Amino acid sequence: MRFAKRRGGTLVAAAVATIAAATLLGTAPASADGGPKGDGNGNGNGNGNGTGADHWGVITRNTIGSPVAALRNGPFVSPGVLAEGNRPPYGQGSLGIEVADDSTTLTPPSEKVDFGNEVDFYGDRVRDLRKVGFHVFQTGENVTYGGERNLPNIRFEIDPNLGSLPGDNYSTMVWVPDAVDAGDINRWSPYLDATKTGHWFLTGNETECTGSSPCTFAELKASLDDGGEEATILTAAVGKGRDHMWIGAVDGLRVNDRIYDFEADGVRERRVG
Repeated sequence: MRFAKRRGGTLVAAAVATIAAATLLGTAPASADGGPKGDGNGNGNGNGNGTGADHWGVITRNTIGSPVAALRNGPFVSPGVLAEGNRPPYGQGSLGIEVADDSTTLTPPSEKVDFGNEVDFYGDRVRDLRKVGFHVFQTGENVTYGGERNLPNIRFEIDPNLGSLPGDNYSTMVWVPDAVDAGDINRWSPYLDATKTGHWFLTGNETECTGSSPCTFAELKASLDDGGEEATILTAAVGKGRDHMWIGAVDGLRVNDRIYDFEADGVRERRVG
């Protein structure tokens, strides 16, 4: 059975915490990024409009192995489930992600998954990206599996449109987060700002921002401005792999003035401001 070492007491404890949370949930605490809050029922209040967002799901062509990227309730942390950090930052749900590190016959043998949107960001200009980030539920086990920076990524598939490489119409901008603070292990992190923390690179090595020599967010955007046409977005996603085993969750993906609230029954789009 996949992930056999963690199936058993860990999931029983999680189930008990979820049942307890269901009886205790009230209004969600404010998100650390100052964005809108949920009302405990997955509906928006504050600045959130609570509307549904279509076109989200697993990007099948970017999936390797049999990973999990599924909308779910929780995770919650008991006791004190109502405290900030002990429940999803928006509503009651999140995007649960599970990838294994040694489950395929490929090289490398690890899995990969992207959960994203292949429609609504298409054609947007990369230079117009101003706010990007998310909240993550990191565990001590994940740190043991792959180190403190064993975390999901934000990925934008793009058309670089570089004047120096006119035939190159595809790359992926990848954000690798910094490690979360030790006090935020086994609970929900504050908002992780991808425009100010961590590092970025392009998968096609089109500019100096490569996997072996990553850049800041501002540096990566500047590297795409070489006098050619505007670099444009093809898709936006949260993803993990191919590297270390990771089992956790993400919520509140922010792209500019929208926050995408992952709930068990769908993705809710919330407006900031």
